[in-house]
Amino acid sequence: MSIAQLLSPLTGLLAQRCASCHEPGPALCRSCRFALASTRAVDAGGAVDAAMPFDGAARSAILGLKYGNRRPVAAHLARLIVRRLHLSSADARFDIVTWAPTSAARARERGFDQAELLAREVAKLLGVPCRRLLHRAHGSPQTGRARAERLRADGPSFRARPAPRRGVRVLVVDDVITTGATLLAARRALQAVGVADVRLVAAAATPRPASVVPISAARRSAPTARATGRVPALLGGSPARLPGGAPVGSIPA
Repeated sequence: MSIAQLLSPLTGLLAQRCASCHEPGPALCRSCRFALASTRAVDAGGAVDAAMPFDGAARSAILGLKYGNRRPVAAHLARLIVRRLHLSSADARFDIVTWAPTSAARARERGFDQAELLAREVAKLLGVPCRRLLHRAHGSPQTGRARAERLRADGPSFRARPAPRRGVRVLVVDDVITTGATLLAARRALQAVGVADVRLVAAAATPRPASVVPISAARRSAPTARATGRVPALLGGSPARLPGGAPVGSIPA
């Protein structure tokens, strides 16, 4: 029996508490949504984008998704992923969204693949199809390994399905990265079957020294994102405002 099945009698109770702070309320309370929206961008290296550092409220929310069966959290994290895509590049157009699948054993244990949940929510926000293009061939799970262990160990290996046509732009989504080995392996598999344009993104990354940069610096790298007004709209949620009149969903300078 999977963890999700064991927890199913408690689903109603769990759904009434915030996955991050555990206070009574929705999947993510207003305070925690603001904490996530106010987070800093992460330079994950290796051409991998990450919406936020894997600490604080972000860490609690993602762990609630992965181990607490808090699936509604995926929609909130997806908004932050899409915000990161628009901040880091003026051109965030894709033809297909896919995900770096977890191991079959992990998926059976949890009852779902958290990367797939995130990818499907991201695809909805971007208005493009979500397709399974990758299958995990081998490699032990990375969860629970220290950064040094991940760097020494063989990373996961993937088999990729060919894209439906030439010239497609594929976005690969994952939940948390430490070294980026999983997403980089996913990109290599897609490139091996002829997908030349592959972009990698994760909800969060374990921060490295000097890897966290103010969100204002990320904004300057893609000024059109703010000019179009699309990024704040993607955050959704609260009508409350910060001192000075800025919406809670906006990106603090």
